[in-house]
Amino acid sequence: MSLIQKTCKTTKYYDLCISSLKSDSTSAQADTKGLAIIMARFAMANATNTNSFLSSYVLVSNKTSDSLMKKVLKQCADRYLAAGSSLQDSVKDLGSELYDYAYMHVMAATDYANSCHNAFKRYPDLVYPLEIAAREEGLKHICDVVMGIIDDTGY
Repeated sequence: MSLIQKTCKTTKYYDLCISSLKSDSTSAQADTKGLAIIMARFAMANATNTNSFLSSYVLVSNKTSDSLMKKVLKQCADRYLAAGSSLQDSVKDLGSELYDYAYMHVMAATDYANSCHNAFKRYPDLVYPLEIAAREEGLKHICDVVMGIIDDTGY
C-alpha cells in the first residue's frame, strides 16, 4: 500500500483524498507532511476560486435591484477570501511543522465557509444558491481531508 493510500485511509473522504493527491505529480515523492501541504493548497485554490465566483456573481447581480442579495454575496466573497488567507497560513505552518496552528487555520477556513451559509440564514427571504452550497460542501470536505492528514502526522 502506498503512502498516499495509507494516509487517505485516515481521512473522512478517502476517494477525494486519493483523486486530489494523484492529480498532483509531486505527491508520489511526498511524505505525510508534504501530502498535507498539497491538500491544503487544493483547499486554498478552492477557496480562492469560490471567492472569484462570488465576486463575479455580485457583478452579475448588479443587473438586479436586490441590494440585500448583493450585500450577502459580498459578505460571502469576503469570507472565502479570509478562508483562502487562513489556508495560506496553514501551508506556512505545515512547512514549519507547526501542526497545531495549521490545524487551527484549516478549521477557521471551514468556519468562514459556514459563516457564508449563516449569512443567508439571517434573511429568510433569500435563497442560498445551490452552486454556493456545493462549493461550501466541497471546501469543507477538502478541509476535513487536510485535518485528517494533519492528525496522521502524529503531532
